[in-house]
Amino acid sequence: MESAIPDAVAAAPHVINMSAWSLFLQAGLVVKIVIAMLVFASLWSWGIIFDKVMRLRSLSRAAEAFEERFWSGSSLEELFERIGQRPKDPMSSIFVAAMKEWRRSTGKGAAPMGTHGIAERMDRVMKISLEREMDQLNRRMIFLASTASASPFLGLLGTVWGIMTTFTAIGASADTSLATVAPGIAEALFATALGLVAAIPAVVFYNKISSDLSRYALRLENFAGEFGAILSRQLDTK
Repeated sequence: MESAIPDAVAAAPHVINMSAWSLFLQAGLVVKIVIAMLVFASLWSWGIIFDKVMRLRSLSRAAEAFEERFWSGSSLEELFERIGQRPKDPMSSIFVAAMKEWRRSTGKGAAPMGTHGIAERMDRVMKISLEREMDQLNRRMIFLASTASASPFLGLLGTVWGIMTTFTAIGASADTSLATVAPGIAEALFATALGLVAAIPAVVFYNKISSDLSRYALRLENFAGEFGAILSRQLDTK
């Protein structure tokens, strides 16, 4: 009876380490490269997501504060002097750009122009400023979109390559036991899992951030339109 216990322990199957790090170390070169690319894409995507979400929240608060000062009844010149030459948010940038053009077009020494010409020039300046600011806000969004669309296919590539390598090893060793097949299949499927881990958050947050950026751009456009109307009325009064 006592001799049967050591025999049973010796006959027990070897426990395979299926941790993520072990799967990475056991994988082939191609699968390792795929996994490293997916991990990098996932980490960089989360960095972009965090940056965009916090940036949009900050800009929303800044826009609310600016609109409160803008509609408080104080003069535009006073607000312009308070903001200075270096505005800190896109809405302030649009306001400053329009006010600079207003001063150049209506100040002393300015070339005589019709009311329509001045208003058109200020609208153009605000549009250019808005597009420049939104271009800055949309930076790195293409990486997020690329991660969302390409990560599953990159993970699938690692899986297919890993399975091919596993079957080649099985054919060479002529051993089809589970202990031989399972590690290779697990390594291959690990790449697909990482592809989904990278892609799913990228898809969700890309859609959310794109929607938030669109709403913010519409808010800037509405402000530019209202501010342009105010300046046009002042031109007509003059």
